[in-house]
Amino acid sequence: MTQIEILPDIPDREIDVNSELDALAKRYGGASGLGMKVLGVLGMPVSGLLKTLPNEVQDGLGGATEVALMQAVKWADGSRGLVKDQPDWINASITAALGAAGGVGGVTSSLAELPITITVLLRAIQGVAVQYGFDPSHESVRFDCVRVLAANGPFEEDRGADLAMLEQRAGLAMGGTKWISTVIVPKLAPVLGQKLAAQMVPVIGAAAGAATNYAYTSYYQDIAHVHFGLRKLAVEADVSPEVLVDRMRKRLGKE
Repeated sequence: MTQIEILPDIPDREIDVNSELDALAKRYGGASGLGMKVLGVLGMPVSGLLKTLPNEVQDGLGGATEVALMQAVKWADGSRGLVKDQPDWINASITAALGAAGGVGGVTSSLAELPITITVLLRAIQGVAVQYGFDPSHESVRFDCVRVLAANGPFEEDRGADLAMLEQRAGLAMGGTKWISTVIVPKLAPVLGQKLAAQMVPVIGAAAGAATNYAYTSYYQDIAHVHFGLRKLAVEADVSPEVLVDRMRKRLGKE
């Protein structure tokens, strides 16, 4: 089992596992609520967004996602010593501004905006990891941050895949680049396709870009809080993450 590096200065405290799981389950259960509301305000269907993209964009979505994600990983890691972690609301505001800019110019500007938005998302996820005492400079934590992006996204109603993501361990033996290409990209590409489709809505592209980016950032930060909250609880309570996820699954009625 891959070991997660945790910072050494976490103070001792009495662990109430059930209360901690209740709080994490509540946060997880509400993570996609904002995304659904955004689509409702925009008058867009929850499903079928990908089909509204041009065929050439659909065909190239995987490659564009991989390039954007690789660049974002490099930028996010390189920026940690230059730019401090920001509060959740600031991260969401930054990506909203980026989404608005990307939505103005249609698919071309939206694709150009992807690496920057994913970079901010990764930095936001890394910042959450630090809040729970994990060090993003450690390889296992870095992979965990990227893996949070494999969640379903804020516009999906079926959240079972997110729980499966939380209980899986990073395939470090596969190698970083290969792991991202074969595991993360196939899950992230359709999610980003939904974002692109929302930004391409005629007339309201900028507003849709801002709203969807805000929803995405809020969602991934919530998932990161759950992910690293479970990891921290596993360390402090000496319970395997898989057992904790199973117990949270029961709380959410996913069995």
